Amino acid sequence: MRIEHGESEAMLAERVARSVARWHPEERLLEVSPLTGGASSLTYRVRLADSAPVVLKVAPAGLPPVRNRDVLRQARLLEALEGTAVKVPRALFADAGEPPAVPPYFAMDWVEGECVEPVLVAADERPPAADVRRRALSAAAELAVLHAVDPQTIGLSDEPVVTLEEEIDRWARAFETVPADLQGRNLAAAAALRASVPAAMAPAITHGDYRLGNTLCSEGVVTAIIDWEIWSLGDPRLDVTWLTYFTDEAAHPAASPDGPVGTPSRSDLIAAYSAAAGHALADMDWFDTLATYKEAAATALLLKRARSGGALPAPMARMAGAITLMVEDVIRRLG
Repeated sequence: MRIEHGESEAMLAERVARSVARWHPEERLLEVSPLTGGASSLTYRVRLADSAPVVLKVAPAGLPPVRNRDVLRQARLLEALEGTAVKVPRALFADAGEPPAVPPYFAMDWVEGECVEPVLVAADERPPAADVRRRALSAAAELAVLHAVDPQTIGLSDEPVVTLEEEIDRWARAFETVPADLQGRNLAAAAALRASVPAAMAPAITHGDYRLGNTLCSEGVVTAIIDWEIWSLGDPRLDVTWLTYFTDEAAHPAASPDGPVGTPSRSDLIAAYSAAAGHALADMDWFDTLATYKEAAATALLLKRARSGGALPAPMARMAGAITLMVEDVIRRLG
């Protein structure tokens, strides 16, 4: 039998068993079973004889393990953040594999907590509104903790800094890869963004997709920040504004039609971050506009891929008509 990434269950289990033996010679592997979630890599639960279970992230086979598929780069970040105040799982062991046929993987601690993006799920899948609010405010405060870490002091000085212009270019290139009916007037929107780029802040470690759906939470508190596929060094406001994009106020294009979920307002989240960081954030309206452009491009990519799979999932179908509206909103706001 073969599992999703193309490597047989037996082959993967044998590799993991060897890694476990190197990590803890007295430990023994019992089972490797798939978990849900993860678009760029595949995630598994590893059950051990004498230790707590661990999480395994495996790159997809058949593709070079680069960019968002570079699981060892994710492991490097978790290792660098160990010993800081940032709440991340601890990286435990890794195997470089022989890509692309035999993909790399790494293992990390199993952290208890619930992972849910409240604005994107049906009412019966959401936490209570009061809990959603506590989680979001906790996420804002924890983001400030992440951004306070000096990349140079934890061995990340060799990482390139992604400028705001490069961030715009990234999503403009994404638009180039989608069908014409998903592009809208994206070139005009990108030009408007480039013409109004604000002064950059000092670069920080940025998650790249920071929202409640990429955290684990328990009792209204973030217990871990997860899914680091697109981390980089860049302007910290990119993360802040992305968090605010998943609020009731933002009216995300894929939001559930079941009504508000109880998130704080955009200004409340920015205030919570600023209080934890000890400084105010300038030019957040521009960053909110950039987030709209980013969401339009990301939505277009998702729809391009989803169309080949038949019927669109409900959140995806809700997004189908929103791309042109989001692009036009960028142009209007910066016009």
